[in-house]
Amino acid sequence: MDINGASAIVTGGASGIGAATARQLAAKGARVVVADLQAEKGEALAKEIGGVFVTVDVTNTDQIIDAVNTAADLGPLRALVNSAGIGWAQRTIGKDGQFESAHNLDVYKKVLAINLVGTFDCIRLAATAMSRNELTDTGERGAIVNMTSVAAFDGQIGQAAYSSSKGGVVGLTLPVARDLSAVGIRVNTVAPGLIDTPIYGEGEASEAFKAKLGESVLFPHRLGKPEELASMVIELITNSYMNAEVVRVDGGIRMPPK
Repeated sequence: MDINGASAIVTGGASGIGAATARQLAAKGARVVVADLQAEKGEALAKEIGGVFVTVDVTNTDQIIDAVNTAADLGPLRALVNSAGIGWAQRTIGKDGQFESAHNLDVYKKVLAINLVGTFDCIRLAATAMSRNELTDTGERGAIVNMTSVAAFDGQIGQAAYSSSKGGVVGLTLPVARDLSAVGIRVNTVAPGLIDTPIYGEGEASEAFKAKLGESVLFPHRLGKPEELASMVIELITNSYMNAEVVRVDGGIRMPPK
């Protein structure tokens, strides 16, 4: 699918994998809406790539609709990349046998609200706008790429909330792809492994930590680059025969229990 002249939305687009994806979409000629809560970074990136920044909390339906309408004003909305998300680590129970020290249920719900429900809300709203598009030469109206994690398959100790939220994204990929096939919209999901994003911080200690982490990757023995993830996202958007698939981009790593 050709995205030149079309619009695209990238949630979580102000940094990391989202920012790398926004840049590559713009390089393909797409008019990109950077949807994020990080206004300063988002506005700077939008200016760099000739896009538009929109403040979006993916738990806020009205803000998602605003992003969709903004994109539609730029051109037919052909691509949505769901890259917004949060992480969390906490064991299911505490060490003292007290109910109060068990996993914080409000936090569990928050992680699911952002990573899973927020992803689906973006899908249903963007797909509604895509369904009004004219068909492309390849018979398509749009493409959606979700971001899950290898934690959906190899969840580690303390990742109950994160893994279940990302596992839900894996689980919705096929049924939503089946739903949207009727209107010519494809749906795929990418499962990143250990990717070098700002979450690891900066400085000598950070670099040493990342190098140590990279040793656990099958090959190459390093963290992945955001640009490497972004290139897979672009492939899933532009390759008209990719649909209903979950693709691991992880250097072959299989995460240990802890």
